[in-house]
Amino acid sequence: MTDQDSSAAVHLPQRSGRNVSNRVEAIAGPSRDDRVFGSTRVLGAVIVPFLLVAFALLYWFPDDTRHWFAWDVQPTITPLVMGAGYIAGAYFFVRVALETHWHRVHVGFLPVTAFTLFMAIGTFNHLDRFATDHVAFWIWTVLYVTTPVLVPLAWWHNRKTDPGTTEPDEPPLPRHVRPALLIAGAVQSIVALLLLLFPATMIEHWPWALTPLTAQTLGGWFALPGVTALMMGLDGRWSAIRITLESQLIGLALILLAAARAWEDIDAANPLAYVFLAGLSMLFLTLLALEIRMRTVGGADDHTMARDARVHRVSMRS
Repeated sequence: MTDQDSSAAVHLPQRSGRNVSNRVEAIAGPSRDDRVFGSTRVLGAVIVPFLLVAFALLYWFPDDTRHWFAWDVQPTITPLVMGAGYIAGAYFFVRVALETHWHRVHVGFLPVTAFTLFMAIGTFNHLDRFATDHVAFWIWTVLYVTTPVLVPLAWWHNRKTDPGTTEPDEPPLPRHVRPALLIAGAVQSIVALLLLLFPATMIEHWPWALTPLTAQTLGGWFALPGVTALMMGLDGRWSAIRITLESQLIGLALILLAAARAWEDIDAANPLAYVFLAGLSMLFLTLLALEIRMRTVGGADDHTMARDARVHRVSMRS
């Protein structure tokens, strides 16, 4: 056998091996390239307008829900809380529609799924309370029949692209943050389940007036931040929780403002009123402090990297 034949004998199997490897990768599916699928971005973009309209109507005209909403939401503080949640959701889904890295938004999908399930359950348990001849009712119903299916499907489909790694030079979360998030998430999730499963009992003790319908739907507004905190604590990557955390900050700030706007709706003699406000205030300040700290640490790391790069270039010239 000549040297040329010998070389060919060695080289051909190597090409075959690469072809087999390519076929295996094709069968295994897409790589974990962290991309956001087009269908996921489209879903986010489609949801945003509904959330913006709901925010505008509920937060700026909370005393007029009987005329244009799916049902007459009373007292004033309840539509204000709902509106705050909708604008927080709008911020999140705008980021989904624009994002190119799946792991930066994945944390928010299961919390939204939990929220939409609460809305659907509350709706079908109390259809007699809705203005079924109003177009807002049919928009509400279509949203909460479809989104409990479409949102988790988008998460399930896109989850395979998450590499499960941190971004380059990403600062780690402080050691105590993940346990704190898990505890806060568990507490809020328990409150959500109590509102859903035992609305009559919660109505007796709640610091403002509720109906069975508003009790169960309000449970969704506790499920959303509760499951969000659980997901953030379980993931633990700053790059993965930052967008969802910013969404939570928007919602919490507007809920606290709502409490001030509609203080007359709150029973000041009920100790739970102060537990509610103190808990929300503590959660808002804690998340805000985390946002500021992580931005500061990240900025410091970027400054250090830039300085080291300049020093390296100077040393190379010399």
